[in-house]
Amino acid sequence: MAPKVGHPVPLRYPSVSMVELPPSSPAPSVPAGAANRLDRETSLYLRQHRDNPVDWWAWGEAPFAQARAEDKPVLVSIGYSACHWCHVMAHESFEDPETAALMNRLFVNVKVDREERPDVDQVYMDTVVRLTGHGGWPLTVFCTPEGRPFYGGTYYPPEPRHGMPAFRQVLEAVEQAWRARRDEVETSARRILSALDDRPHGVASELPGAAGLRRAAEQLLANADPKHGGFGGAPKFPTPTSLDLLLAAADVLPPERGREAVAHAAFTCREMSRGGVYDQLAGGFHRYSVDAEWLVPHFEKMLYDQGQLLATCAEAWRRTGDPELEWPIRETADYLKRELSAPDGGLYASSDADSEGEEGIYFVWTPEQVEAELGPERAPAFCRAYDVSPRGNFEHGRSVLRDLAREPRERFAEERAALLRARSGRVAPALDTKRITAWNALCASGLARAASALEDDALLADAVRITDFVWERLRPGGRLARIFAEGEARGSAFLDDAAALLAALLDLYRAGAGDRHLGMALEVAEDIAARFFDRERADLFLAPEDGERLVHRPRSDHDGATPHSAGLAVMGLVRAADLSGRGGLREVADAVLRSHAFAVEKVPPAYPTLLRAACLAERGSAVAVVVGDAGSADLRALATRARRLLAPDDAVVVAAGPEATPAGLDPSWLAGRAAVDGRATAYLCRGTTCSPPVTEPERLAEAVEEGRP
Repeated sequence: MAPKVGHPVPLRYPSVSMVELPPSSPAPSVPAGAANRLDRETSLYLRQHRDNPVDWWAWGEAPFAQARAEDKPVLVSIGYSACHWCHVMAHESFEDPETAALMNRLFVNVKVDREERPDVDQVYMDTVVRLTGHGGWPLTVFCTPEGRPFYGGTYYPPEPRHGMPAFRQVLEAVEQAWRARRDEVETSARRILSALDDRPHGVASELPGAAGLRRAAEQLLANADPKHGGFGGAPKFPTPTSLDLLLAAADVLPPERGREAVAHAAFTCREMSRGGVYDQLAGGFHRYSVDAEWLVPHFEKMLYDQGQLLATCAEAWRRTGDPELEWPIRETADYLKRELSAPDGGLYASSDADSEGEEGIYFVWTPEQVEAELGPERAPAFCRAYDVSPRGNFEHGRSVLRDLAREPRERFAEERAALLRARSGRVAPALDTKRITAWNALCASGLARAASALEDDALLADAVRITDFVWERLRPGGRLARIFAEGEARGSAFLDDAAALLAALLDLYRAGAGDRHLGMALEVAEDIAARFFDRERADLFLAPEDGERLVHRPRSDHDGATPHSAGLAVMGLVRAADLSGRGGLREVADAVLRSHAFAVEKVPPAYPTLLRAACLAERGSAVAVVVGDAGSADLRALATRARRLLAPDDAVVVAAGPEATPAGLDPSWLAGRAAVDGRATAYLCRGTTCSPPVTEPERLAEAVEEGRP
């Protein structure tokens, strides 16, 4: 793991009563009733702070130039629009005139939307994690006028609480250190930047591959919660990347252990879907639960969770056929279409946890509210089934809906629909309407994988519409952008954007959405290799080589709420290289795997996405080559069966024959592959070895099993 930086510059906290503005030095302030600079921004998170009395700046060169001119430190505050504790700190501190006046007098204050600038967030989050051992949002970091961090933390309360100093105490102490102990501050900043550049050093005993995947799966299973699913205790996160690792590891673990891995992943998906972390009325997953049993969530709903969990549930369903995994997929897809789809294309980023100034009030119920909608005849049974009681399971006698009865989903369908209609009349949480390339691509992947598993063309059409929006509206001048807001693309894309889009395009090609997606995928893959890969350091970076220069060029260190961007990119590069025969893409992937080998060997469960990529690189893609008359029923039947049988990161190539090779596909995949006796024919290939021709869909399973490593 990454080393800590040692002790930050020590601060001496004055008492809160001492934090006063001297009358001789009036603080600059935002006039009452006036908006600050953030009023001109498109970010919902920044605009949530436009009426603060804090004289906020958006990220850019201007605030740092101001800090240099005034010889002031910079306070960088980072969060996102759906973040509950960001709202809490805003209400307690940033809306308080006295605190704002202190901030304005002592600092140049910069507000950052982490969803728009993950590179800035990564630099300062790494700093705080190394300083304190933990991170989170809101993120509060103090920097020199050059942007070099020297002190930081997360949420600070308005008064001393639970061992934390008051925010105003921190402000005063940081500014005092800046004035009186500048040498210590500068030393701390240099030490932090040096530590951010440091990577785990050592020589791995082997390159990551199937052996590492097995070790990671065993360690995850050792921490698995057999009662409620997931891993560990409270708070409990969905961790789809870890569940995906268990599902992939089933192919390399001993058979009985592999079945246990699949069973735990499927069990977790079922438990989440029946719990309060899943929106029982509208579909879709909340961010995480504060308890170990998936009961009470933090109520924000993030687009990236929906996309990843669609893919995870689809793969769990593909491997088990459990009907309890199908309805969460369909309900979540319906939620995306109904509530997060923009009229002009793409999917919105998130919905908030709070409404009417209170977290969760939009989602919770009392028995009286249920009875008012369902009537006295139907309400009691529904309340028993969904844990609604006079005492409540949440706050103030209210209840989060969770499915205790676990009856077939059709039971209470009418009641859920009636309550959803009633809930739509409440004050809804704020919707963040920006569209983020990476998160849209994750949803396109999830929908494409669900479409292949469930053989549902409507889901595939939804996935195509999302990627077409990204391709057409988020590539101004042919260069991928990060954000679409207020009618235009904004900001350079980051590695997670490009990697997720690469995965989505390959998934669409695999799902039969059209050969054009392979050509688009190869274009993205070449861009990753050209702009995000540093040959000298043999690694992929979060920001492109030609992007904005920060004090540190960040990498993504591990999987978290979203996949490890380097791991996802390597997975896509391996898949693209195997299909296209482009050796340069594979060279980049192999170099990154070698660079990460030591760190992955030390802590395998921290790198589930990279380990899946490494295992694929080691064994090679399995490719079902299906040839026959275009549009024929037997061709479609073989291709559909192949998509159900192969792992989601493998490939299905469909062509009318060698003369109809899709643009970008290595012609060797079709060389010698002909339809037998005029019938559609499939060949199961891995590397240079292919199965005998298969013309019956039911015989494909035998070829897949025989081809497993």
